[in-house]
Amino acid sequence: MNKEVIEKIAALITVAFGLIAALAWNGAIQAIFKSVFGTADSIGAMLTYAIIVTIIAVFATIKIGKAAARAK
Repeated sequence: MNKEVIEKIAALITVAFGLIAALAWNGAIQAIFKSVFGTADSIGAMLTYAIIVTIIAVFATIKIGKAAARAK
């Protein structure tokens, strides 16, 4: 049981650091978006930002999946 608890805690800590990194990237991308397009307060700007981030996330997920498959 001790090993299982340690594995779960390690997984939770890893996810927590992933969330922190995601929030940091979110802030950086928003700052870049604002410097390129001006304000990000309009719905159109927010939708554009969401679409761009989604596209990047999809491509990154595909690349990571392929790299993980090659590593096996």
